[in-house]
Amino acid sequence: MTTLTVRRLLIDLQAPLPRHWNGGDAFRTAFFNALSMSFPVGEQFFIDSVRAGLAALPEPQRADFDAEVRGFIGQEATHRHLHALFNDHLARQGLHNHWAGRAARRIARLQGLDLRAHLGATAATEHLTAIMADHLLAHDAPLAGAEPRLATLWRWHAAEESEHRSTAFDLYVALAGNLAWRRRLLRIVTFNFVVDVLRQTVNNLWHDGTLWQRSTWRSAWHTLFGAQGLLPALRQPWRDYLHADFHPRQHDARAGDRWLAEHAAQWRPVGR
Repeated sequence: MTTLTVRRLLIDLQAPLPRHWNGGDAFRTAFFNALSMSFPVGEQFFIDSVRAGLAALPEPQRADFDAEVRGFIGQEATHRHLHALFNDHLARQGLHNHWAGRAARRIARLQGLDLRAHLGATAATEHLTAIMADHLLAHDAPLAGAEPRLATLWRWHAAEESEHRSTAFDLYVALAGNLAWRRRLLRIVTFNFVVDVLRQTVNNLWHDGTLWQRSTWRSAWHTLFGAQGLLPALRQPWRDYLHADFHPRQHDARAGDRWLAEHAAQWRPVGR
């Protein structure tokens, strides 16, 4: 099992956010803002799914997972809280969070389904966030010139997503979740994620008044499709999840470990 430390991030999220906090770049700011809008609802779903998965295990296995699940819940609860504060600033800037409502309705439709559907969806989403986190930690471009406290917020979040990348996956496997549904849920989750993040990003840009600026579209191309773009970088790690013998720990998580070690002054441990 993985030892997970719950951390308190030492940044001030009370001070207002610059409108284009990500290096003055309208697209990159709108894209990261869109991601943040999904986190409070999504992370509560992950917490609920993993907690229920732990309770469903027989007692000997439950003891094996207990400490890791408590760490996972602590980390995700901290992410949920800080991104709720971040999102409050976005609302004051006039941005409307449509993604959270869609996500909540989608989660409601899962009620009554086998618990493994909840865990499988959680594991698939955690895979997406982990491989995006790896990309963010490996490249400077996504947060180039970002307001320092917000760059710290996103890289800390990425490091912890990388750190707990296998918790939901291992619970899904322990509860006899099968390969066919693991693959199916990844495809469903990915489709919904891509549609939602693009819809929310476009909406953010429209409210910002920068949707039709040439610089916005140029940045979108470089961020998503360029030499260090998100989509080319994620293609193979995404496909790895479909392999029968895949495990999240097969991907290199050392970048997150290095960031946490090198920026230890930015956080304090709350517990394990």
